Amino acid sequence: MAVAGRDKRTSRKEALRRARREDWAGWVRSEADHRALEAGHWFDAAAAERVREFFRKFLRHSKGEWAGKPFELLPWQWEDVVAPLFGWKRPDGLRRFRKAYIEIPKKNGKSTLAAGLALYLLVADGEPGAEIYSAAADRDQASIVFNEAALMVRASPGLKGRALVTDSRKQIGWPLSNSYYKALSADVPTKEGLNWHGLLFDELHAQRTRRLWDALMYGGIARRQPLSVAITTAGYDRESICYEQHEYARRVTEGQVRDLSFLPVLYAAGAKDDWTKSKAWRKANPSMGVIFSEASLARDCQEARESPRKENAFRQRRLNQWTEQAERWLVMEKWDACGGEADAGALAGRPCYAGLDLSSTTDLTALVLLFPPAEEEKGWSVLAFFWAPETGARKREDRDGVPYLTWAKEGLVELTPGEIVDYDRIRTRINALGERYKICEIALDRWNATQLATQLDGDGFTVVPFGQGYASMSGPSKELEKRILAGELAHGGNPVMRWMAANAAVERDAADNIKPSKKKSTERIDGIVALVMATGREMVQGAGEDKKSIYEERGVLLI
Repeated sequence: MAVAGRDKRTSRKEALRRARREDWAGWVRSEADHRALEAGHWFDAAAAERVREFFRKFLRHSKGEWAGKPFELLPWQWEDVVAPLFGWKRPDGLRRFRKAYIEIPKKNGKSTLAAGLALYLLVADGEPGAEIYSAAADRDQASIVFNEAALMVRASPGLKGRALVTDSRKQIGWPLSNSYYKALSADVPTKEGLNWHGLLFDELHAQRTRRLWDALMYGGIARRQPLSVAITTAGYDRESICYEQHEYARRVTEGQVRDLSFLPVLYAAGAKDDWTKSKAWRKANPSMGVIFSEASLARDCQEARESPRKENAFRQRRLNQWTEQAERWLVMEKWDACGGEADAGALAGRPCYAGLDLSSTTDLTALVLLFPPAEEEKGWSVLAFFWAPETGARKREDRDGVPYLTWAKEGLVELTPGEIVDYDRIRTRINALGERYKICEIALDRWNATQLATQLDGDGFTVVPFGQGYASMSGPSKELEKRILAGELAHGGNPVMRWMAANAAVERDAADNIKPSKKKSTERIDGIVALVMATGREMVQGAGEDKKSIYEERGVLLI
């Protein structure tokens, strides 16, 4: 039903004057809100307050020190989520917002908020036959919001006895309006044909594919004012549906996309913020000091500082920063500190060990030369060379924003004509490098380079098959990590290698062996794999005959 006086466009100044007269101008907080005013949208303070009163009167916390106490919305939950979602109205009096994307670190009460929203939409939103769903990547995750909602119902004098909780089906019924709330997960066979009024996506970053999102997203099209809310922490997969929604939310926030029906709520430390400082923690965690203490976050931060492999988990889950991978292997500050010049001219005639990672014929190939330190030098020098098929490079730059063509212009990547890498060009280049440097050995993946290995062997190089399992990769991977942490590497600041170092994730077995993982890394790491292989061969062959090697001094066992 249309609301009188709300159905025509007005100037921004006129709309703002009306908002001030009606005492809700404080809810006009963004450029999108100003545009909404011009389009005849308005803020219904009473409607927003009804939702807050529902939380306070009917819902109870179920855990920790808050157990049994009324659900008083925290300032961020009220000001940034609940009031905007339910207060802003379209000219016809229906809700302005139809979608919300809320990205916030763990431990800030997001699942509890999602449970409360699900119950309000089920019980008090005035929608006959409402279907409310919470969705998640798997059954365990899907149970979190449902279990919280079920505990709230059982603890509420106003809901207990009237809402029907069926734990085995993960469902809560509300017979008074013939409505129900149900938890769904990606491993349930079918979600087509659902006619939802409310949809809560929990931990969207954990969705392995976009199938569940796509299956559910248009299910509310037949409802008057459907509401979908995705609540998640940041992730690392830039190809995921979550990152797609993150980027859409960012563009709406920055005014690049005009979507008056989409509410973006992003809490995160900035890319340039010092992640070890409390200022960044407060920026990302609006519930700090209420739900959890700053001291507990400081302890987690200290663990992350002491272990590079915990850094990304901390930054992703506690500061809500999108990282390059789930578990960062290399500390980028330490990698950058190893950016000393690797003088290609001064290295001429010096012995070196090569790692060659051919990868796919349609993607990057990497060759890394590793030069052991001379008597007066502190550490190892690295020269890296890359090849890519020109057609594929252009496509990937357009699709992913990886600057292959810029790197090619700078001489960092050699593009070969066509759709696949020309191995003959790689062979020619290796032979030219062999004339300039003393390449002692070339390590190759034994399963991926039979023909080229035979050709290089015929050219006079010593070609050594190098497995990609833990037995071959763990020792040199750990040694490379030690050298980087000790500042005993000079890679010349090669931007392609830096990109790959930032992408690199590792796999780990029960014995704490590690290896670079192309599966876990979200982008190319071919240069790092090649560097590990070169390190492995240099570890075996590079120790001097007349002195105790650096590996013996470090207690590294060479097999």
